[in-house]
Amino acid sequence: MAVTGGILVLYLIAHMVGNLKIFLGAEDFNHYAHWLRTIGEPAVPRRTVLTLIEVVLGVSVVLHMWSAVSLARRASAARPVKYQSKKKSHAQGYAVRTMRYGGVIIAVYVVWHLLDLTFFVVNPKGSDATPYERMVADFDPSRWYITVWYVLAVALVGLHLHHGIWSAFQTLGLRNPRRDRALRGLAATVAALVTLGFVSVPLSITFGWVS
Repeated sequence: MAVTGGILVLYLIAHMVGNLKIFLGAEDFNHYAHWLRTIGEPAVPRRTVLTLIEVVLGVSVVLHMWSAVSLARRASAARPVKYQSKKKSHAQGYAVRTMRYGGVIIAVYVVWHLLDLTFFVVNPKGSDATPYERMVADFDPSRWYITVWYVLAVALVGLHLHHGIWSAFQTLGLRNPRRDRALRGLAATVAALVTLGFVSVPLSITFGWVS
């Protein structure tokens, strides 16, 4: 769970940095999108490295979800009786709801995101446009509901990241009383930066700061 989560966190950070290139203009953003598909050329065929990255991500997502289900079942089997403390129950319930239901919504969003900007099935501009044109068309002010949906999904990603990174520190044996405060701050900072980085793009397009 922690290892696959770490892979996904690193990907999210890299993806966010790439998205932010849209603020540098159409030429830079389109060049970045083209570079992703030509990494390693001419040593390897076009899109080879990107395809390998996608395979690793796909496997990581499947293993991450499998781990989540397995751990939930193990926890339930280990303690079928609920905790008596309301405080513990509330905290545990919040974490479970955030990770479980947030994870489902994120999974649905990822499918939509792939259909939109990878396969161009639901994108207004389709496959003939440039990556920059597709991104701007996606979050056009007239399609404000897409921006709302995107921001909601990314906010859930942020909550997922915060709890997931914090839990990963414990799983990997990094947490102790002396480091506790610093690791909490690190988890919150990473989650906040990733969230703000991702939502800044659609909000800037919808409000006309990028066009």
